[in-house]
Amino acid sequence: MALPSTGEMTGTEKSVSAERDDLSVEMYGIWKRFPGVIANQDVNLDLRVGEVHSLLGENGAGKSTLMHILSGIYRPDAGTIKIAGKTVDFRSPAQAIEAGIGMVHQHFKLVETMTVAENIHLGWNETPRNISGDILARRTEKLSQEFGLYVDPNTKIWQLSTGEQQRVEILRVLARGAKVLILDEPTSVLTPAEAEELFKGVRTLAAGGRTVVLISHKLEEVMAVSDRITVLRNGKVVARRMKQECDQNTLATLLIGQEMVSRLQRNERPFGKPVLEISNLSALNDRGLPALLELNMVLREGEILGIAGVSGNGQVELGEVITCLRPVQKGVIRIEGKDLTGKTPAHSVEAGVGHIPEDRVNVGLAAALSVADNAILREYKSKEIARGIVINSREAFLFAKKLVEQANVRVPNTRVLVRHLSGGNQQRLLANREIRIATHVLIAVHPTQGLDIGATEVLRNLLIKYRNEGGAVLLISEDLDEILVMSDRIAVMYNGRITGEFNADQADRSQIGLLMGGGKTSASLSASFVKEQP
Repeated sequence: MALPSTGEMTGTEKSVSAERDDLSVEMYGIWKRFPGVIANQDVNLDLRVGEVHSLLGENGAGKSTLMHILSGIYRPDAGTIKIAGKTVDFRSPAQAIEAGIGMVHQHFKLVETMTVAENIHLGWNETPRNISGDILARRTEKLSQEFGLYVDPNTKIWQLSTGEQQRVEILRVLARGAKVLILDEPTSVLTPAEAEELFKGVRTLAAGGRTVVLISHKLEEVMAVSDRITVLRNGKVVARRMKQECDQNTLATLLIGQEMVSRLQRNERPFGKPVLEISNLSALNDRGLPALLELNMVLREGEILGIAGVSGNGQVELGEVITCLRPVQKGVIRIEGKDLTGKTPAHSVEAGVGHIPEDRVNVGLAAALSVADNAILREYKSKEIARGIVINSREAFLFAKKLVEQANVRVPNTRVLVRHLSGGNQQRLLANREIRIATHVLIAVHPTQGLDIGATEVLRNLLIKYRNEGGAVLLISEDLDEILVMSDRIAVMYNGRITGEFNADQADRSQIGLLMGGGKTSASLSASFVKEQP
């Protein structure tokens, strides 16, 4: 039976679509509603055996919801799913995996204190009743060889790199018989080398007869690894393309519904005086292990300093220490020459430090509170909003309304709970709120992580505008492309230390990637990070 289409289909698609023998999954007429939102509207999608199929779309476009339906997390309100021609109705992820559908989420679901082998076998009905460490290790070794994804079976999860942990997650899904593997933003925490290795593995799995679905907002990745691409917008399929029929500009236009025009306008002028100075800084992570080791840094007015590194090398702890959310073991932090070491977050705000944290929902915002409450969160004690210890509700409302309009947050009113906003709207609210108080320094940690291409451009332009007006930005990101596009200077962190520094216009991607993985380059041996440039 031919699959009905709600999006445009090219001539090549039509000719290939006529052959249905290679179909592994058919989804058609899929509807999914949430309170006040239609996430999927009459969506049709087909997945074929042996292909890499990418799903593109802005936040709220419905791509993750669609894959959650396919993997049994959600049930559709209407529509049909067929696996190998047989209609299915999944009521749980367990039923989906039993039918051969497995999903690897962006945030891993591993038990860090257990070994690789123990995580692979945890909750698996094929785990032997009489088990030992040796038996589990041998079974895991066999699985690793079968799928070409080697990880030491006896190593504990917390000892692995992020790329290795991702391999464990994929192995868990494949071991349970997944024929369709869904990867949600799989490279967001990987080095370029790890991402390249992942894509080799993806192509190998597809060549071996599996179907791989890639959810990604990185157009270059989609073009590098996909066979077919489906674009969703506002819950609907708006385009289907074979990879060879499009380029990045075409995809960007399809994604947002209009031609993408970059507006990153950087004012080229000498940097101002130092506003953030860090000397011999050391701090511990949440497990009590060294996160920062005698780190030195200088950030000046009108400068974006990009910190590149793989997750877990001290970048997030650096942002927390500067904003006084994490204690300092030793060393000194100065803002505008004033010592901020060992102070409270309130002192950080008073010193003019804004903070866009890694976790915007649980750290940057209060998800259970309204947009208005979140808008005043950093300034509720100001004379503009409060009279003594009592908040003036009218002034607070006007303040929030003004901030929401300035940030272009799309919301019917400021009483809406923040958790009901899209990721892009949440981040715009958070970023504009923090820039208001960042009179000297803005710490931006993964500011565009999980955002679509349109929301990403808005955030990047906001940071560039702040920089052009003399603000200093410490940009911490695991997206190397973002670091290269946004930064004036780039520093690489590995194991809590700065291992290399580059002027952005002279930066070499391969050298940065090598340093991110712990390698050595001539730049890393000669970098003098605290020395001020003329």
